[in-house]
Amino acid sequence: MKIVLGSKSPRRKEILSLMGYNYEVRVSNEEEKYIGNTPIEKVASIAKQKADNLKVSSDELLICADTIVVLDGKILGKPKDKDDARQMIKALQNHQHIVYTAVVVRLNGKDYDFVDEATVNIKPMTDQEIEEYINTDEPYDKAGAYAIQGIFSKYILSFSGDYYTIMGLPKNKLTELFNKLGI
Repeated sequence: MKIVLGSKSPRRKEILSLMGYNYEVRVSNEEEKYIGNTPIEKVASIAKQKADNLKVSSDELLICADTIVVLDGKILGKPKDKDDARQMIKALQNHQHIVYTAVVVRLNGKDYDFVDEATVNIKPMTDQEIEEYINTDEPYDKAGAYAIQGIFSKYILSFSGDYYTIMGLPKNKLTELFNKLGI
């Protein structure tokens, strides 16, 4: 069976490779829009739209995912620019937030989906630390303007949940699903 990763995310590619799978990357250029009222509904809607925007054959398994960072009920997406990144990091520092990653696995026309949740506590940061961080390339293609596995890791006080959920693909829940499907 051929695995298709419906994501250009380097982090999702890395996680799937760490899991030992060979796969092909296939992405759509269609724009997705949040649907739903809660952060969980919204992140799940994006993962589903990504899957719906891609065509796979009956011998292919499709994996699509989306990750959001939620602070006090507000979704923090990818920063638009340096000012946006600064505001996000200032808001996140010295606080706890939630990371949701939604996954849709499509096999033989049937969807298997889930949303995994993790919490992250960020240390207090000085203005200088925030400026140094946002002057790197790291914040600009990531929800919440940070990567747990990157430079920002030194500001992570603690987390609860699957590390890979925070990174962008819940390895543990995906492995459980694959085992149920006999993959």
